[in-house]
Amino acid sequence: MIKYLNTFQFKICKYILLIFKLKLAMTNRLQLFRIFFFCIFFIALNAQKTEYVLEKDISYYVNVKDAYQKERCKLDVYYPKNLKNFPTVVWFHGGGLKGGNKSVPKQLQEKGIAIVAVNYRLYPKVKTPVFINDAAAAVAWTFKNIKNYGGDSTKIIVSGSSAGGYLTMMVGLDKSYLKKHQIDANDIFALLPLTGHAITHFTVRSENGVSREQPIIDRYAPLYHVRSDAPPIVLYTGDPELEMLGRAEENAYMMRMLKVSGHKNVKHIILNGYGHGISIPALPLVVKEIKNMINKT
Repeated sequence: MIKYLNTFQFKICKYILLIFKLKLAMTNRLQLFRIFFFCIFFIALNAQKTEYVLEKDISYYVNVKDAYQKERCKLDVYYPKNLKNFPTVVWFHGGGLKGGNKSVPKQLQEKGIAIVAVNYRLYPKVKTPVFINDAAAAVAWTFKNIKNYGGDSTKIIVSGSSAGGYLTMMVGLDKSYLKKHQIDANDIFALLPLTGHAITHFTVRSENGVSREQPIIDRYAPLYHVRSDAPPIVLYTGDPELEMLGRAEENAYMMRMLKVSGHKNVKHIILNGYGHGISIPALPLVVKEIKNMINKT
């Protein structure tokens, strides 16, 4: 049993041992035993703490066509082992669609939710829309497999930072990508992108010889796919004066156009004083938002 004690429990045990070392100096034996049983109670209570498991490098494609796809198209599943019907966040890393690697954000850990952290293929080794297709395949894998880990497939949230935020919106708003996997994008519980492009991503633009400063809205822009029946959306960005390439204003326009389209559940949260790197302050808000949404269902 000792091997399962966590750090908190070991500290309690140390205090118990210290008490017994000092017991000869104590005049109130009744008080000694009260403290002893109180510590045992805390150990037993803490032993019920949720245990989390991380399973790494799971391929989300059934048929892998080349070595690069085999290398990149993998995901990690971090989930609460002794809970059932928990929500799941599919998390896409940032990196401009050119770099980055999957990881489970610390701010999302031990919150009673599962995290599916996804790698996807990158430019210039692949061209548009391969990375969007990969993101959709990972979301589809989650829909089809999270129940095997104890999760609820009706409570799948898609999120990510920067390029990951862009992929979140593309997969959730352009229904064609998930439709290839027999998944309705409207079945996503919520879209919670952090500081993602709402216009066509700058890497997609550069692929076609367009500069980072030249905005475009085409079929590779989340804005192109605004619709009234999209899943609930919360857009997180940094300060307009500190953000990258007008990202805050893009997301403000995204919110406005979703509302114009008739969408009833969208908001834009600006983290004043922060630039493009907002994950640390924003992710606790993401967790809070998920819990609030679940409590309303």
